[in-house]
Amino acid sequence: MAIREIRVVPDPVLRTPCDEITVIDDRVRGLVEDLLDTVNDDGRAGLAANQIGVSLRAFSWNIDDEIGYVLNPKIVELSEDEYQDGDEGCLSVPNLWYPTERAWYARVEGTDLDGNKVVVEGTELMARCLQHEVDHLDGYLYLDRLDKAVRKKAMRALRESL
Repeated sequence: MAIREIRVVPDPVLRTPCDEITVIDDRVRGLVEDLLDTVNDDGRAGLAANQIGVSLRAFSWNIDDEIGYVLNPKIVELSEDEYQDGDEGCLSVPNLWYPTERAWYARVEGTDLDGNKVVVEGTELMARCLQHEVDHLDGYLYLDRLDKAVRKKAMRALRESL
């Protein structure tokens, strides 16, 4: 279909929880094509539907030469005793990277375009991507997860970049 423009802060669609997909129709099929086309670009690990202006629960990923998507994703498991604390960035918060603690392992369940159950899981970058994209669908940005002092610095940098 098309490579779509990425919405950036302070666009309100990024702060609005996305609606569950209840009917898989041509609109949803087109959305998935756009998500896959748009995430398939250098430097892009994941993309939530609201980042292209659509408030539906769907995201795509592009990790380790694997591109995929999931509809109505829910995080069903996170490692409770292993964490990662690397720099994280976001297409909707361009050029700002900050250390963000995430679970080392994440497992997401959802469906595909045929209504079949989909399980996506991984460690490190894939786990970070899954958590980051589900946060988007819930109306959160990675900036919301930053340590208080780092968040203050990040918000100042964000204001200066707008």
